[in-house]
This record gives sequence, structure tokens and C-alpha cells, in this order.
Amino acid sequence: MAAKKQDNKTLGKIAAQNRRARHDYFILETLEAGLMLKGSEVKSLREGRASITEAYATEEKGELWLRNAYIPEYSGASTFSHEPRSARKLLVHHREVTKLNAATQRKGMTLVPLKIYFNPRGIAKLLIGVAEGKKNHDKRHALKERDWGRQKARLMREKE
Repeated sequence: MAAKKQDNKTLGKIAAQNRRARHDYFILETLEAGLMLKGSEVKSLREGRASITEAYATEEKGELWLRNAYIPEYSGASTFSHEPRSARKLLVHHREVTKLNAATQRKGMTLVPLKIYFNPRGIAKLLIGVAEGKKNHDKRHALKERDWGRQKARLMREKE
């Protein structure tokens, strides 16, 4: 029996990343979840055209769902295409769902998707973060710290 050939271009590839998440939220905990996708959605992800900046995860009836994630229609799929912003089921264990649900019941907590990537077996995974929203003064403080770090590095390079 012949082994299935892996597409090395997509192994470990980040299909979509939420760069605003770490700016807008304090990420307290992360969790890896599987995605229940259609074939055209996987092919569109492999092209790297997805966006999860406005997406969020919710719990309904003991299941986690990814909402408002944009995965565009795959151009090669003519009749069996998918809705670009449909809700997608996240595959996690029941105990993880109850743990995440308890975490999000606290005020100001939410589930934020951080990135969609392909694991070494070529399966699409979603990294979810349990997050608390930042206030404007927290964002300004983080920007000042980052700028100061860059200035220190620049000064150290000039000194040498």
C-alpha cells in the first residue's frame, strides 16, 4: 500500500493570523482546536486568503463555534461551494468546552481566534485564546514599551 504524499508547502503553514488580537486583548490562555470544514474551505485556506480579524468563538449547547471568520469561496469549486462567513464547528473535548465556558462567564472575557494553521499531518487547526479586553491606556502603555525597546536596541547598535 502506497503512502499518501504530503504537500510540503502547506505543512506548518499559517493560513490566517489575527494580528489585532494581541493588541486589543490580554491573552490569558491558549487552546488548539480542530475545524470542521468542507473541502472547498480547506483548499481556500491552503491558498492563504482567509481572514479571522473580526472572528470570535461562542459556546452553544455544549459545542464551540467559530463565527464571522471569512474564508472566501474556492475558485475551483463550482457547484459545491460554501458560504464565506458561515459558522464553523470547532472540535474540542467536552471538558475543554466547559472550562472555556466557565472562563468566558467572567466579565470582560471572550474567546478570540489567534491563528489558523496546518499541523504536520496537514490538518487545519485553530489556536483560540481566552482573552480579556484591553483599555485604551493599556494599549498606549504597550506601544510606549515597544517604542522604548526599539530605541534601546538602536542605541546599543550605534554604541558598538
